[in-house]
Amino acid sequence: MSSFIVMDIVRDAQKYEDSIHFEIGQPDLNPSPKVKQSLQDAVANDKFAYTESKGLKELREKISSMYKTNYNVDVDPSRIILTPGTSGAFLIAYTLTLKHKQSLGLSDPSYPCYKNFANMLDINPCFMNIDKSTNYELTKSHLLGQDINALQISSPCNPAGNLYSKDNLQELIAYCDANDIAFISDELYHGLTYEENAHTALEFSDKAFVINGFSKYYCMPGLRLGWIIVPKSLERQAEIIAQNIFISAPTLSQYAALEAFDEEYLLSIKDIFKERRDYLYKELNDIFDVDAKPDGAFYLWANVSKYTNDSFAFAKELLENIHIAITPGKDFGSNNTNQYLRFAYTRDIDHMSEGVKRLKEYLKSR
Repeated sequence: MSSFIVMDIVRDAQKYEDSIHFEIGQPDLNPSPKVKQSLQDAVANDKFAYTESKGLKELREKISSMYKTNYNVDVDPSRIILTPGTSGAFLIAYTLTLKHKQSLGLSDPSYPCYKNFANMLDINPCFMNIDKSTNYELTKSHLLGQDINALQISSPCNPAGNLYSKDNLQELIAYCDANDIAFISDELYHGLTYEENAHTALEFSDKAFVINGFSKYYCMPGLRLGWIIVPKSLERQAEIIAQNIFISAPTLSQYAALEAFDEEYLLSIKDIFKERRDYLYKELNDIFDVDAKPDGAFYLWANVSKYTNDSFAFAKELLENIHIAITPGKDFGSNNTNQYLRFAYTRDIDHMSEGVKRLKEYLKSR
């Protein structure tokens, strides 16, 4: 299993009081004030017991309503299982869809925990290279000739921030359904899209496994709460897996999340991240090659090959010399990732502008 480099960088950045943080995908904004009140009410009312393994019915009903409102998709709350972060959801998805030594299709680059979870379960990750030529989307042509049993995508994507187009998403799902390939869609950054809305895989197939959570758009990373939506025929098996892996998601977090769907507040969160994206994209495009302006999430995938062919060493150099913490591309795969850095715009513009100033001055004198 490979290490998760970004967490090492987070630790090393703590050595410097003046560190500028572009490394971690954790929003610095608070959730809706209603979330805090709901959490306090749960504590005051001694809500410390386990919930049922699927999670609070009231919260699952609210998630179901959100899918109807945002995507016009009907999701039976019984198909929704609340999990300890999306990590618990990945474990359920892979356990449901893949047997020992079967293959999971993944893009390269992609979120590193996908392959790490696969390795834990003795599943073979099968990587397919993506780049700016397809807007960092896997396409049907990537799948032709591949012997895979499940396919995992993320949209918007970590690390590039790209959004899968409606037509491509529909074509991928149709191919997987026709070829008995389980389709797993990581939709954690839904809501954080800046020019157009994301499409859920559930719009195109009831067989899809959809994963989402409260860490990013809802600004609740430390409450460790996600969810997975499974096909109706597998909801009991999914519940049994949940019972065995984690019994239930954190109870207090579930009560807090009852008030997370504060649409007016969430729109303000989206506006803040859009402003940050626009600022950082403009500034970094002056010094690096940013393959595309990200459609969503809060990451920029910057090609730094004009300065280095070892972005890991480059990231260490920048941290040690000018106290800027950035995640090297190596975290996300091996497809030319030595030429990339991932910048997270999860801090305010004043904070980022100091980092950009240091970076520009350093590169001029380097």
